[in-house]
Amino acid sequence: MIRPLPSLFLPRRRVLQLGLGATLASSAGLVPVSRADEPTDIMDEDIFQFALNLEYMEAEYYLRGTTGKGIDDSDAGAEAGPVTGGKQVSFDTPAISEFMREVAENELAHVRFYRKTLGDQAVPRPAIDFDAGFTAVAKAAGLGENFDPFGNEMNFVLGGMLFEDVGVTAYAGAATVLKNKDFLAAAAGILAVEAYHMGMARSTLYRMGEQAWEAANAVSDARDKIDGSEDKDQGIQMDGKANFVPSTPDAIAFTRTPQEVLRIVYLTDQEGASKGGFYPNGMNGMIKST
Repeated sequence: MIRPLPSLFLPRRRVLQLGLGATLASSAGLVPVSRADEPTDIMDEDIFQFALNLEYMEAEYYLRGTTGKGIDDSDAGAEAGPVTGGKQVSFDTPAISEFMREVAENELAHVRFYRKTLGDQAVPRPAIDFDAGFTAVAKAAGLGENFDPFGNEMNFVLGGMLFEDVGVTAYAGAATVLKNKDFLAAAAGILAVEAYHMGMARSTLYRMGEQAWEAANAVSDARDKIDGSEDKDQGIQMDGKANFVPSTPDAIAFTRTPQEVLRIVYLTDQEGASKGGFYPNGMNGMIKST
């Protein structure tokens, strides 16, 4: 459990000003995101708001799949956007049901952590569309027109893998730009939890057999085609062997910039996109354009 971080409630301050901070921000692709008064002023709080948008989606996905309902209004923020799609999954395997319930609890805890930490700067839940998002994913990955992530336990874990792999790379990327040590420590802790989720999802799918291997690898390939020119994705099977840990040759997790993450969740390879895919109206906060 992540302890409260009182120092995070201090007034907003610039965290990317000179020297190393500016260099890292540029290399991470954050500079194009701007404020009207300070074009390159990306703050730790902006990054946490970006993460909160992603946690809303993950929490809604897992809660709807395991309980049949999503986040309570009290956790969604004022004027929260609607959520389209999602239903309780009929699990055949008790262990997988338990795994998914724990993940749902974790993701809801992340939402609450970010909302508590950001205080009045916490953005409300954006509009989320699982129906349109997964329809586009299924088309891109060749999973068929009738793919339903909530239709059975394999599909549900597959949908989870889509989010968890992206979440790990997003948090790894954030570690290069966060300046406040408390923010960085919290992000590192959440990254570790998301990595646990990712390993669970990938190993669970691998045990399901060839159909799951092919589907998971197809999702990985589809992500890699839209996030940018670099190869930052790996399926759950490579060279005829299990691949639970997507990583560089040095066994280091891949990193993605916010813009690369947005390409995946907006399901576009276009620069300058500000909505689409799972976020029909875009994300809330300062970082919301590819």
